[in-house]
Amino acid sequence: MPLIVVTTSPRVAPGLLAPAAWAALAGGRVLTGSPAHPVLPYLEEAGVRVGVVTPDPVALARDSRTETIVWLAAQDGDEALMRAVGHAAISLDDPPVIEVVPGSYDLPGARLLDLVGVMDRLRRECPWDRRQTHDSLVPYLVEEAYEVLETIDQGDYAALREELGDLLLQVVFHSRLAQERIVPPGEEAGEEPEGFDIDDVAAGIVEKLVRRHPHVFADVRVSGAGEVSDNWETIKAAERAAKGQSGSVLSGVPMGQPALSLAAQLLRRAGRAGAPASLGEDLPSATGARLFALVRQAQEEGLDPEAELRAAAREYRRRVEEWEAHGKSHGESHATP
Repeated sequence: MPLIVVTTSPRVAPGLLAPAAWAALAGGRVLTGSPAHPVLPYLEEAGVRVGVVTPDPVALARDSRTETIVWLAAQDGDEALMRAVGHAAISLDDPPVIEVVPGSYDLPGARLLDLVGVMDRLRRECPWDRRQTHDSLVPYLVEEAYEVLETIDQGDYAALREELGDLLLQVVFHSRLAQERIVPPGEEAGEEPEGFDIDDVAAGIVEKLVRRHPHVFADVRVSGAGEVSDNWETIKAAERAAKGQSGSVLSGVPMGQPALSLAAQLLRRAGRAGAPASLGEDLPSATGARLFALVRQAQEEGLDPEAELRAAAREYRRRVEEWEAHGKSHGESHATP
């Protein structure tokens, strides 16, 4: 007779179980070591009796040789217990068959629910996290974005995973702060803008992506990536008009970004609208005009001026470090006189 281990995911509604799991739960003596397991009320409603016992790996291995035992694992998987059951089974002359039946599977993105839960707890219980505001988090948001950029520039894709997680935390953190401004039903809103939560953030970007990709989610046909970009700009212009915003192609360009990337974005947006190149000439600062012209030149050559300057800065740093190492090896001093 087998020992059937039914596992469940804490990121799936507890009443939703796979047909194979329901069949297993109805076909043997069901036991669990988790008296507060969230699936228990649903099993009781379905008429499945579950015995709550102190886990005993030897007894589980021994008894499952003569009857079908279904073990409802804790939501962490009961891994230590299962290893102990396996060792106990091997020591028997007639070891039982141990079968694992997943009761529920995580869907892609399910671990984001864990992140939301961790953030909620940090906001409640951590003194540092409790006192943060949108404004106080701004430096971390900028820093994490640049750290992501650094890993991509260096081709360090192993580190990219961690840095993207740090950046994602900032999105979840800001959403959690905004959630605290949500006005409960029956209460009047104050002067502060009404809040939103992470689901509102996700819903907003989903709606935007669907709306801006009619060639994927509707019946619009495109000939290539260039037409996709043209449609994107047309749709964005319609969105701005619907919101009563300026019809300028430059509307929405963040002016607080670094000057080099700002100039590149302004030129790119204006170029799409057919703005003449002469608008970038005779600027108030001669030095600024030369830098602006270099940005235009880089774009005409198909280059990202921000990336090009950053690559040059990295090479310059390497050369300075090499010079420092060479100078130190000869006992030279580079202190400012």
